[in-house]
Amino acid sequence: MDRIVRGRAYPNLALHPAEPYTSAWREFVNHYPYTVPAELINHCETHKYPFELTTTTEYVHSTDTQRHWYPVQFGWFDFELDYILLLPPEVRSVLADNSRNLKILFYYHEGDNPLHIKNRLDRLCEQNGLASNVYRLVSGNTAAADIEQCSHFCDHELLYYTRNSPIPAKPVEFLKTGVPMRSSFLLLSRSHKWWRAAVVTDLQRQRLLDSAVWSYNTVVDIGDRIEDCPIQLDTVGITPSELTAFLQRGPYRCDDLTAAAHNDHSQHVAAHYEFTALSIILETHFDADGSDGAFLTEKTFKCIKHGHPFVLFAPAGSLASLRSMGYRCFDSAIDTSYDRIVDNTERYLAVIRTIRQLALAEPNALYNSCVEDLQHNQALFLATKWSRLNSLYERLHNE
Repeated sequence: MDRIVRGRAYPNLALHPAEPYTSAWREFVNHYPYTVPAELINHCETHKYPFELTTTTEYVHSTDTQRHWYPVQFGWFDFELDYILLLPPEVRSVLADNSRNLKILFYYHEGDNPLHIKNRLDRLCEQNGLASNVYRLVSGNTAAADIEQCSHFCDHELLYYTRNSPIPAKPVEFLKTGVPMRSSFLLLSRSHKWWRAAVVTDLQRQRLLDSAVWSYNTVVDIGDRIEDCPIQLDTVGITPSELTAFLQRGPYRCDDLTAAAHNDHSQHVAAHYEFTALSIILETHFDADGSDGAFLTEKTFKCIKHGHPFVLFAPAGSLASLRSMGYRCFDSAIDTSYDRIVDNTERYLAVIRTIRQLALAEPNALYNSCVEDLQHNQALFLATKWSRLNSLYERLHNE
């Protein structure tokens, strides 16, 4: 690390003047060059995975030839920036010498297409006279697992584990006969995207949300364009005017939290999960930047921690990714075949069909049919993530 401030690693390449344990420390993502504190260090601390920090100055003036990593975590990846040129000259010099076993560890927990990022990083290495193998890229997109010099790591699982740790997970138990009937579905959406609006508009017009607890915040707009909607609206029979009318009637609320609180992983409305039977999750992406990969966030792990069954509006292979991590996906109670459908529109229609089937079930019975999987998932989520970190270590060091 270039700097260690009050025991914390100041993010490499960053210029934002911030001190640890202040609100400014959480604002690096808004400041050029948009690198942020290394979450991997926090994960290792939380799960007691051994690591050692050294400063760049100490390393450069040593003769150490063991493998070292120079970590750069992107808050968001800017294709206009030359991240290689931004490296300290002494780091570029060591990388060019290629005798000290130093690698850059680019770490990005978002779902952007990792191949596009790798191609950009390769060009930057070439422009700056460095071999392309001086770095490794860790991505939250599962497509990274099949790309040379890249690794997939589901950072959001560990991130939610840490940030929601003040909230205890309610033990999962079978609902006994005679307890009040739960509502059917829970659907939460804090930011507008056109494909999300299409989902909620469709569910609403099919009366599938009549007994649901649901929200859709039309105020938080990330600049998504209707032209970028991965679902063919004309094929599913949704018109732009219907979506516009839906948005004009918003925002739709089911609690009193602010938009900022909805994005605070330490917040939790227990009633949402205690009085509904199943979550309809609108993940961050329905198509992960054309990568053919999947990308899972706290939206899914929130349900896993707090014992809620779910169906996913997400990229194909999202459930397969969860299974590869050891989680169960309620296959005995829910038709999960939609996860294998690559075509976005066909997958959308399949998820809608699954929800229509689930709407016919008695909510308490539906929940009870998932309890064994819920208990397994909750226990797995609450367990140490040491093995996750060790797997990443082995992938990076034993290529």
